[in-house]
Amino acid sequence: MIRDRSDIEAGIVGLGNIGQYHAERLVEHGVTLAGGMDVATEARTRFARRYDVDVYDDHHDLYDTVDAVIITTPNKYHEEYAIDAFERGIHVLLEKPLAHSLESAQRIAEAAADSDGYAMVGFNNRFANAVQIVKNRINRGELGDVSHVEANYVRRRGIPGRGTWFTHRQIAGGGALIDLGVHAIDLALYLLGYPEVEEISGVARSEFGSREEYAYLDMWADDAGPGGFDVDDSASAFIRCAGNQTISLEVAWATNRPATHEFITRGTDAAARFDLLEGDLSIYSASSVGPDHLEDTSVETRQNDTHSDEQAAFFDRIVNDGTRQNTVEEALAVQRVIDGIYDSSEKGETVTLKD
Repeated sequence: MIRDRSDIEAGIVGLGNIGQYHAERLVEHGVTLAGGMDVATEARTRFARRYDVDVYDDHHDLYDTVDAVIITTPNKYHEEYAIDAFERGIHVLLEKPLAHSLESAQRIAEAAADSDGYAMVGFNNRFANAVQIVKNRINRGELGDVSHVEANYVRRRGIPGRGTWFTHRQIAGGGALIDLGVHAIDLALYLLGYPEVEEISGVARSEFGSREEYAYLDMWADDAGPGGFDVDDSASAFIRCAGNQTISLEVAWATNRPATHEFITRGTDAAARFDLLEGDLSIYSASSVGPDHLEDTSVETRQNDTHSDEQAAFFDRIVNDGTRQNTVEEALAVQRVIDGIYDSSEKGETVTLKD
């Protein structure tokens, strides 16, 4: 019986950089790290040496020992590892996106719905202090009726290593849109209250990754050149939701403009602007009390470890059966938007989303 976090036996599937990142925070939360699984011998050896735990090349062996798993593999392999965990009733924290394709994401969602295990998807940016402050103000009605979100997740030069799995469509399912856009789309829908998406007009571009003269500066993987790049490196979209709520989206791994992670949430009574790179937050409104005037308020908060707070919510859900957050259903809605943007880009026209 699980009474507190120390009773949870957890494992990591996918022992690369993000897997180790999760392992560090898991241990800090007092959860027992039972082991890890990876198909790569080097990754298993490094993980076992660092954490002094058992490692496996078959996830079924790991699943025999755990109550919960954090899955951090390349997108294409999410389905196999997640569905097998759900069928055993194991709790799953699955890194974003839900899958590399809409069809795979739908199968994961069906398995999660039939499972006794709790499922959570890794939309860690929701846990940023600035986001939570804005969401709380929206819930209290301080922004009025929220109608539009400007969502930006733009790097100037930040392709995550040409030649890695990130830049191969067959494994990743896409490029900047499915890697960065998944966060921006989720955050925008989250701030709007996850309305039903009705129409999408979008363009996905590949302008830099296939260039020999690409100016590689720094990323978490070495650059192997344009030969290993067949995905988008930027995307622009306009998303229309029920009730005339809308989202304008800009995402890029590479583009000739300043980097930004700025979101502007517009309501009838006020708007909120925050940048998750800079950590700043401002509230904008106007008043006719006294002389007509504009009011700009800077809100100070500290930046927090969003992955750590995300894990805390996951483990507390297991222990306390608390509020459902970052649900598979929401992640599937995001996957439909991503698929719709690619579809709109390919067809050169606005597309209507259907269930």
